[in-house]
Amino acid sequence: MKTLLFTSLFALIALLMPSSLRKRVVFFGDSITQAGAKPGGYITKMDSLIALKNLSDRYELVGAGISGNKVYDLYLRMDDDVLSKEPAVVFIYIGVNDVWHKRTGGTGTDADKFEKFYSAIIKKLREKNIQVVLCTPAVIGEKTDFSNEQDGDLNKYSNIIRDLAAKNNLPLVDLRKIFLEYNLKNNPENKESGILTTDRVHLNAKGNQLVADEMLKVLQSL
Repeated sequence: MKTLLFTSLFALIALLMPSSLRKRVVFFGDSITQAGAKPGGYITKMDSLIALKNLSDRYELVGAGISGNKVYDLYLRMDDDVLSKEPAVVFIYIGVNDVWHKRTGGTGTDADKFEKFYSAIIKKLREKNIQVVLCTPAVIGEKTDFSNEQDGDLNKYSNIIRDLAAKNNLPLVDLRKIFLEYNLKNNPENKESGILTTDRVHLNAKGNQLVADEMLKVLQSL
């Protein structure tokens, strides 16, 4: 009877252990990430890929995106929306609105302030021993001849993120580079949207899948 009891108890512990050992991964960003947690979004697609690879016992994915957010919004809500979840890994995917809103009647973020707030986010996360992954913003327009109105600023802000990744020895998902390379191969008509985005910014099915694939590669390498 004791043997049966111990065997049952051991089986129950083994069953419960995988979920308790899963790495909680938070995706911290704007409307692209907010949509990413919905059906068809990049976070949901990552979850499906993880299941296909029989890795569901390793990762728990959590979306923390809010539409319209810029880098300082992330800093201000970090305690409530990220640190309170006690993640092991955080993907920071921000920058589009910091650039885009300069030309849409809103308020963008100057480059120096963008870098300072981004650095402060990294510092606060690392103080909690959280693995941080940086992501460059992908596109504001998909034309491949650099005639999108805000290509210059988007490249500048992406370079800031690349430099922060190098300076802090952090992994980088360089979506700016990845999207341009994809469009060079798959956008021969130089369309401004419809290849990886629905509206020049937000991801379509192919865009969400590409982001999911690239982020999962980095996640599995950690």
